Amino acid sequence: MFTRIYTILILWALAFPANSFAQIQEAAFRSAFSSEVETWQVHDITFKGKKDRTNNPFHVIFGAIYTGPDGQTQKVPGFYNGNEEWVSRFSASAEGTWTFETYSSKPELSGLTGNLTILPNTRENQKGAVGIDSQNPQAFVYEDGDSHFMLAFELDWLFALDYDNTSGIPRTKQLLSQVKANGFNHVVANIYAFDVAWGIAKDVPGKYFYGRPTYTAWGGTNDNPDFSTLNLRLFNHWDRILAYMQAEGLDAHLMIYVWNKLVNWPKMHTQGDDLYFDYIIHRYQAFSNVIWDVSKEALDYDRADPPYIIERIKRIRQLDSFDRLLTVHDYEFNSRHGELVDFISIQSWRSNLHSLMLQGRAFHSDKPVVNIEHGGYEKGPYKTFVGNYTSPETCLARTYECVFAGVYGSYYWQNTSWNIVIYDPLAEGHDFDPPRFDYYKHLANFFKKYDYNSFKPSVPKITTNSRIGADNLATNGYALSNGEGIYLMFIPKDSERVNAVLPQPSSKKMKITWFDIFTGEYLEKEARGWSSWMELISPWQYQDSVVIIEEVKDCC
Repeated sequence: MFTRIYTILILWALAFPANSFAQIQEAAFRSAFSSEVETWQVHDITFKGKKDRTNNPFHVIFGAIYTGPDGQTQKVPGFYNGNEEWVSRFSASAEGTWTFETYSSKPELSGLTGNLTILPNTRENQKGAVGIDSQNPQAFVYEDGDSHFMLAFELDWLFALDYDNTSGIPRTKQLLSQVKANGFNHVVANIYAFDVAWGIAKDVPGKYFYGRPTYTAWGGTNDNPDFSTLNLRLFNHWDRILAYMQAEGLDAHLMIYVWNKLVNWPKMHTQGDDLYFDYIIHRYQAFSNVIWDVSKEALDYDRADPPYIIERIKRIRQLDSFDRLLTVHDYEFNSRHGELVDFISIQSWRSNLHSLMLQGRAFHSDKPVVNIEHGGYEKGPYKTFVGNYTSPETCLARTYECVFAGVYGSYYWQNTSWNIVIYDPLAEGHDFDPPRFDYYKHLANFFKKYDYNSFKPSVPKITTNSRIGADNLATNGYALSNGEGIYLMFIPKDSERVNAVLPQPSSKKMKITWFDIFTGEYLEKEARGWSSWMELISPWQYQDSVVIIEEVKDCC
């Protein structure tokens, strides 16, 4: 048995070197089972069943009830993993001894017991699951209490990059390492997609085209699927992706369905539909970095209706014993059924984006709001879907408009977000301008310096000259304030100047610092006297920028 476990760990070390080593710890069940695993670390226990050629193994009921050191219990569904093996997958945030007992419709898999000892976490980047701050319901926070500034990157075909590579995930790692290095911490991806309906460039190199895969999520092919079974190779491959992402501290925002990517879906509520949906929840819920999304653009394309999406949400709530965050990539649904999701996803391409995001945040005042898609898709070398805004600078400015409305933002690059995936976009030797991922690194670093979740957006009045009631903070631009004398203002490039209209500090002095959103440069000015109409001119006039205004505190 020791040899088996040792071999498994060696294989994982080869596939996921350095800090991602053993993100999934595996062991075969034995009598008097006992194992040790770190906090938030995924642990798989494999159980062998008897061969039965008369029944579909995916229909076997199997799981385990875990009991924690304080008597807390979790009924965790397991999953079939081929070769007459079923897996109980578990992770825990509470240290101490957890016991388990299996249950199953297959007698030899029922009533098996053992224990896990949960040790303190020593792995880099592990902060536990992303949740919602109980003291600030419109903010995300990690399980360990650290503030979370969600910054999303959409990679719909992430599942396909290394699907055929049995020895590792080099392309996946290459792309995700650049995503992480540039400040993104939240990856939005489809479990499976087939192809796009819009036209794309004819000259896309084969190594970068991932549309029309020869496999599907079920048995067979997309043209001729077998909905009675699942493609376990795909789901095992997702284990590798999620383990690597967890090691790197990346959220995995999993869109279970997508209606416009030409997938040959089973009909709603059929056995093949439920098999696919339930299996995803069973298999991946133990990963602390997983976030559920029922469907991309859920109510579009005449594929699903609200009752179906509601039923799918209830299904997740029933099956997911870890209570991972849940959303739906569809504001038509969320605006009517916001109470059913944990955070609001909004897709809006409008020109008045900032004001609309302020409205969305105000309407959903009891939970976080994320702009999941703002119509800005940064251009790449190969033509595909273009949206309304393609310049890197405009796409960045639109993200700032969302963020300065108190709403978390997202990013698309045309040649990674869909079926064209340039997995090495920043490598030397390309004959195209690289995408400006670095702009978002500056954004992420800025909100590490100024904790995003401690700021609230200013909702300006219609008029700038009335001094009755709440003030505007500024004559133009978009402002955030932390209520403790720090004001952050995004100044659009068309503003020649801004006039700050701020409360008078006791020192009657204000410190002014400018931030270049494109280079990450800070330019600190000398403290100046407060005035009720304080004119500020950016050192990068006619360029989008941010000004930081801080009250100078009285000495002693």
